[in-house]
Amino acid sequence: MNIQMNFWKKLTAEERLDRIQLALKDNVDFSKDANLGYPASRLDERVFANESLFLREMPVLNTYIANPNHIGCHTYGTSEYSFKGTQAIEREVLNMIAVDLFKIEEGEFDGYISPGGTEANLQALWIYRNEFMKKHGARLDEIVILASEDAHYSIPKGANVLMLDLVSVPVHPDTREISLEAINIVVRNAIKSGKKYFIVISNLGSTMFGSVDDPELFSTILKSLGVPYRIHVDGAYGGFVYPFGDHESRINFQNHDINSITIDAHKMLQAPYGTGIFICRKGLIEFVVTKEAKYVEGLDLTLCGSRSGANAVAVWIILTTYGPHKWFEKISVLKMRTNWLCKQLDELAIPYFREPEMNIVAIRSSAIPKSVAQKFNLVPQSHDDSNKWYKIVLMDHVEIEHLKDFMGVLKSTKVNDSAGIIP
Repeated sequence: MNIQMNFWKKLTAEERLDRIQLALKDNVDFSKDANLGYPASRLDERVFANESLFLREMPVLNTYIANPNHIGCHTYGTSEYSFKGTQAIEREVLNMIAVDLFKIEEGEFDGYISPGGTEANLQALWIYRNEFMKKHGARLDEIVILASEDAHYSIPKGANVLMLDLVSVPVHPDTREISLEAINIVVRNAIKSGKKYFIVISNLGSTMFGSVDDPELFSTILKSLGVPYRIHVDGAYGGFVYPFGDHESRINFQNHDINSITIDAHKMLQAPYGTGIFICRKGLIEFVVTKEAKYVEGLDLTLCGSRSGANAVAVWIILTTYGPHKWFEKISVLKMRTNWLCKQLDELAIPYFREPEMNIVAIRSSAIPKSVAQKFNLVPQSHDDSNKWYKIVLMDHVEIEHLKDFMGVLKSTKVNDSAGIIP
């Protein structure tokens, strides 16, 4: 991977603290200033003591106590002036991710730190639904969501909320790949049923398998059939993993067919839960502007409305603590552990799926006794008798020692099975 970055830099602890303290000084201070019109305040001091010197040395916790509201989208137009300090931090974060990591030109994107990947995915669906309706006069029943069968559950949730139909492209049961032929059949059937506008969801690390779709397969078919489409990449899990492989990722904004990307910071980045990221090309987010939010400076362009600025600060702190080179090193270590696990599974001839550049291993449930899965907290594809897979996610807390223990139990189970012994 080419790790030359313009915005994403590693900073010292002192530099990080100074930057956040400066940002908070640029925000309204509810404890000192006269702010009569806000339906908000500092966190209640009877519950959240905020005079601790310890807190002042902890940028994220200090921001949490200060309680900045990042309502709106701070890459588009104006925003609430009273929180301009931490809004600038959010824009810095978005530049690190959109420009440096996902290769869009500076100033050519909009986005925000969302309360999670589910909202970020719904934000994309909402934008494209409205674009097709406002720009092309599309009816609801003419718009369809197109995704692989491994798409995250937020996609059918979004289809339900937005009253859109969803069609799924089947994947190969072993490789989890989608094919041109499968997409062609599904799209043609959708067109026959009256669908004219397509919102594509392309996985960048599916939740269960870590599988990665090739967005060019979708665009190839849709272009050949001459139908309008938008492509959204769901990188909620893989966004901070896949680009750091021993390859040059093509799943970024250099592919002009990719219109938006979701990334979660509360997965690989280990930010607090409720921290997603939504990024789209300029000229799109205005299709969801809520003009009725007239009391909000800059109006609102997000599903959630009010959201904590502390989440943006948390992402900024994490990224600047590591810098791109140390992050690459961290992901490389996790991939080495994943490689080690796959080698052990190969030696036992245990069937599994693993996307080469990802750190998720999905193992056939037939090879894992339920007692072993429960002992090591493996996550099933389905919590019922239809389950076919268990997954292991090589997160930061999963050490080789844990994997050795798991493989030791698995080996003994396999030996007992071969000998006809019930463990």
